Amino acid sequence: MNRKRTAEFAGSVAFGAWAAFAVLALVVTGRHGTPLGPDRTLLAWSLGHRPDVAVAVARGVTATGTGIVPYALVTAAGVAVGRTRRQRLVAALLGAGCLALGQAARSSVMELIARARPPQADWQTSASGWSFPSGHTTTAALAAGLVILAIRARGPRGRTPWCLAVACWGLAVGATRVFLGVHWCTDVIGGWLFANGWLGVCACAAARWVPDRWVPHDAPERPVATP
Repeated sequence: MNRKRTAEFAGSVAFGAWAAFAVLALVVTGRHGTPLGPDRTLLAWSLGHRPDVAVAVARGVTATGTGIVPYALVTAAGVAVGRTRRQRLVAALLGAGCLALGQAARSSVMELIARARPPQADWQTSASGWSFPSGHTTTAALAAGLVILAIRARGPRGRTPWCLAVACWGLAVGATRVFLGVHWCTDVIGGWLFANGWLGVCACAAARWVPDRWVPHDAPERPVATP
């Protein structure tokens, strides 16, 4: 792994995500939280497409975006990516720390913007606090991103399907927040952008400052004897 190149790429991702998030946040605050056209359209669509089975599935998926599940996934990914006991401990702690600090930063931004949620009469699950950016969406996207980074760092064969499955879970949690009527779609987009920005910052910092002995490396290939 080229740590300098990794840090530069992560920094570029963070800059792009934060820039897009800042623009979206300015639009939301400039309208004093009033929903945009897509917000109203998608909420209206969800109100007309809520069979009981779909609502039950959405509630189950959305429940995985908070609480112990994201931390369990991140901790398991950290344990799996390390090759020594120290590497496993460091990876698990760094992942959990990135997730916890990201949640705290997102909460601060949410309080600062103070956007109201959709009308409570349209909710199909419980919710609390302000609306932008979505907390479940941000948490699930952070956890999914950390797990994907662990899968790619470990480099198992057939990693692409696993990465896609984890990414789909992270996206699905965000989609359920709109479907269940507790967030506007721009809240969810804001959560995805915030998570990508935060992951980029954390990945850049880890690539630059985590000691090399704590970073797992691929096992060297055995030399092939030639006749």
